[in-house]
Amino acid sequence: MLQKVVFLDRDGVVNRDSPNYIKTWREFHFLPRSLDALRMLHQNGFTVVLVTNQSGIGRGLITPGNLDDIHRKMTQAISAHDGHLAAIFHCPHHPDDHCACRKPKPGMILQGRQRFDIDLSSAVMIGDSVKDIECARNAGCAAAVLVKTGNGIQAEKVLQAQSLRPDHVARDLFAAVQWILSVARSVTPKDCRNHVRDNIC
Repeated sequence: MLQKVVFLDRDGVVNRDSPNYIKTWREFHFLPRSLDALRMLHQNGFTVVLVTNQSGIGRGLITPGNLDDIHRKMTQAISAHDGHLAAIFHCPHHPDDHCACRKPKPGMILQGRQRFDIDLSSAVMIGDSVKDIECARNAGCAAAVLVKTGNGIQAEKVLQAQSLRPDHVARDLFAAVQWILSVARSVTPKDCRNHVRDNIC
């Protein structure tokens, strides 16, 4: 049986983004229906891996301890809503550091592949930015889904100008998950490798 894996951006997808960065748990607010979306993924057997750029650490705006606190409380809230995150990978670096993990580079997705022995040709990436879509392509994910929350509306215009099309554009994370599940159910395991979205099942 093929793995069912979703890589997920955080800010602007799971929670409201902020131009001032999310520095404390008090500044973290789940977007409407995002907890329901995460529950749906878990109930349908998906491994969900969060991959998030957190340059606020490299910029000196947030400490690693504060980020750990945010992620601990976020994970607890997701679990209380019957969802589950298999792992969280974050890039703490400043953009000028030219690291291998900051999206659009695929480093965090490759870490997830190594930890969970993931076949990326069956994985989906959901994000709200050009970097997320580029990261999915750079990593070799089966599909890249853009959500219109966060920076998604502006990102869609930039992607169109660059002729870099996501495989699907959704209103929000909940709608993105509905699409993933509809695709997964529309093909049988026998047909997965020939499906237009390539193995999202």
